[in-house]
Amino acid sequence: GYRDAKITKDTVYALDSTLLHIDINIDEGKKYYFGNITWLGNTIYTTELLNKILSIDKGDIYDESRLQEKIFGLEGISSLYLDNGYLFFNADPVELGSNSDSIDIQIRIYEGQQAVINNISVVGNTKTNDHVIYREIRTRPGELFSRSDIIRTQRELAMLGYFDPETMEVNPQ
Repeated sequence: GYRDAKITKDTVYALDSTLLHIDINIDEGKKYYFGNITWLGNTIYTTELLNKILSIDKGDIYDESRLQEKIFGLEGISSLYLDNGYLFFNADPVELGSNSDSIDIQIRIYEGQQAVINNISVVGNTKTNDHVIYREIRTRPGELFSRSDIIRTQRELAMLGYFDPETMEVNPQ
């Protein structure tokens, strides 16, 4: 909640040849809280559902990283859209201003159109037959895009032991 915090003074000096002493003076400023949170552009999901998933209430201590996680994290608002085919979904939280110690937020939603999987291709496989990979893939051409299905597919392919999980990439085009 201390979004105005700043370092006002710092000093570093040696106590001896192996130890340093560091003094840091911080001005925390005042503590901020979430004010009204409104939604703009949501037509697929109701404001009530989005508020429930966001789970940030007016009066909660302001925490921008928490807001970002609740919108873009694996269990956030973006997952709701991305698991229902809205590959081009975007959300833009905008601070509308602050009055005294509260910050009003408007979350601007761009839903876009649902994306349908057209084709799935495997590139660079030299470890096994491609059909072994295709049978593990959770998505099929003609189905709606789903981020959670893609994540599960990556996890299951990694468990086969043929591939380095860090080099596997899924690139929607």
